[in-house]
Parts: sequence; structure tokens; C-alpha cells
Amino acid sequence: MTAANEREIVVGADGSAGSAAAVRWALSEAAASGRTVAVLRAWTFDPLADLESAVARSYGEIASRYRHELDVTVARACPDADLAKVRTGAIDGAPGPALVRASAGAAMLVLGSHGHSRVLHLLVGSVSEYCLRQAYCPVVIVPARSAEERGPLPDARPDPLL
Repeated sequence: MTAANEREIVVGADGSAGSAAAVRWALSEAAASGRTVAVLRAWTFDPLADLESAVARSYGEIASRYRHELDVTVARACPDADLAKVRTGAIDGAPGPALVRASAGAAMLVLGSHGHSRVLHLLVGSVSEYCLRQAYCPVVIVPARSAEERGPLPDARPDPLL
């Protein structure tokens, strides 16, 4: 574990709205705490699930495409981010185990949530659930919809007319 890793915030990103929210949150946290951010996309070569991967010319081409997508995600999520403190990378492997490996020595692992169900793995996603149970550092789950998109908090006081 290096001092650089101890200060790094690792973010799992897959192009979803939840991962974009996680990238925004991590960049904001990094700016406030002076940490660096690693935005990572885990992937496996599965020609049955990804026709584009099946016709790609090389492993390097696929990894390069994912790194480019991550660069675009970071630029859109926070145009004012200090890009010198952000690195992107495509990591080979199933997302849960790959992100857990990346969490070793990190300050925190940040993931997005799709939040559509009552059951934990449906609430945060199976990758998020796996990481919550296995990560080597604290895990932050960021809702896909930000607080600004939800509007003001409901008034906790009882309605006097009811």
C-alpha cells in the first residue's frame, strides 16, 4: 500500500446514470479533500454479451475504447475538475472482483446505485452489493438521482389539517 493509493478515491463507472453520479460525487469529494481519483471500468471479453467486443480487432482496442468513454464521462460529469488529479482505466475482470482488487489501499470506493427495488442486490445492484461485502476500504453508494434533481426535503412536521 503506497501513500498515493491511500489518498486515492476509486470510482467504478459503466456509463450508467448511477456511475455518472458516482463520478460527480467522487470528483467533488476529491476537490474538498485533496485526493486523487481513479475512474475505472471493469470488463470481460464476452462475445455473446457484447457483439462489438466480438468484432473488435484486439484486447487493447477494447480497453482503449473504454478509457476514452471514461474520459468523456469525467469531462461531462465535472467540466471544471482538475484532470491532473484524475486517471481513468479499463480493468480486466468481472466488475465486482475487479473493483474489490482496486479498492486495496484506496481511501474509498465509490459506486452508483440504480435504486429500483426493496432487496439489497436489486437496490444497489449486484456489483455494489458484492463490493459492500468484500471491499478493502469504505464504500460509498451514490444514488443515480442527485439531491438537486429530487427537490427539497419533505417537511417532517405533521400537517395541522390532517
